[in-house]
Amino acid sequence: MLQVRVVVLVFGMSLATSMVHAGQVVKETKTGTPPIKSINVLSFAPEGVLLIGDGSGSQIVVIETGDDSARPKLKQPIADIDAKMAARLGTKSDGIEIIDMAVNPASGTPYFAVRKQDDKRHLILTVDAQGEIREFALNDVPYARVRLKAGEDNISRITDVAWAESKIIAAGRSNETFASKIFSINAPLNHDSAGSVYSAETYHVSHRRWETKAPMSVLIPIRENDKTYVVGAFSCTPVVKYPLDSLKPGAQVKGTSVIELGSGNRPIDMFVYKKNGKPFVLANTFRFHHKRRPFGPSPYWTVKFEQGLLGENKAVNEKAIRRLEGNKPVTDKITMVETFHGVMQMDKLDDFQALALRQNDDGMSLEVLALP
Repeated sequence: MLQVRVVVLVFGMSLATSMVHAGQVVKETKTGTPPIKSINVLSFAPEGVLLIGDGSGSQIVVIETGDDSARPKLKQPIADIDAKMAARLGTKSDGIEIIDMAVNPASGTPYFAVRKQDDKRHLILTVDAQGEIREFALNDVPYARVRLKAGEDNISRITDVAWAESKIIAAGRSNETFASKIFSINAPLNHDSAGSVYSAETYHVSHRRWETKAPMSVLIPIRENDKTYVVGAFSCTPVVKYPLDSLKPGAQVKGTSVIELGSGNRPIDMFVYKKNGKPFVLANTFRFHHKRRPFGPSPYWTVKFEQGLLGENKAVNEKAIRRLEGNKPVTDKITMVETFHGVMQMDKLDDFQALALRQNDDGMSLEVLALP
């Protein structure tokens, strides 16, 4: 078992000289201990490169993990995974918060962002195919930092980060009037690169108005007619697309709301997959109004919809397709996935399966679920 080491770091650490790489994600890194202040979200780029969204530090930290070859994948569920992680850190299950989970597509290994409640330390844990829990210690690692700025204001929170073919995209929030921000960082990137920032305005279908403050909870990149779009989901729960290719840094961009999944929900994770050759999007959410108006047996519920719905350009915004009219489903192109009830965190494991952190009556389990 590896010795547990702290991810929240002190200044004044020594750094090695810059290292030049030939990868598609990172060109130049520093080797040392990255100055991470918080971990809001995890994601992966190719070549086993870990993306960390650090809102307190107003930055994306990009780390070459070296975990870049296929490994055996988890097959059996792990019961009480929260208690097992807590025990690994010398505490009980209520002594940690599992903030996010991401599967490294290069290896199939899941990475977890965890905060220890007593001292507020942020750590990253991994789980192998046999269920062994290890810490991914962030010292003496090759990393690159991308600073995120919104005019004179810093970003207070990173809500999601993703790889989009040849760039990193991120969503966050500042304290400006146009608080919702989208960042785009071209790759391969150098240490201390800066991202281009766009202010996002979104039509919230259930609220019946344009809004500028609420950031995307989750985003994915898509290609449509040879153009790159960011597709994001917001609380209450519009699914919105924004064009990236034609934007200039600093621009204010209006999104196009194409789907409304239902008010009173907060999206958590979202990814694209194919079933029988047809592309779908899978998204899980937390329902604020579960006790008053439940959508299922758990406040955590999951929906899938046909990716083709994102290409809609006429029935949008006020006319966007809704999942429900009252309590009745409107279309079979958007369906609730009962086998994913209770899923708090999820990510695509391979072409046929998802890895899911599921809430149970007495704790959490880590499970492999068939893609619906």
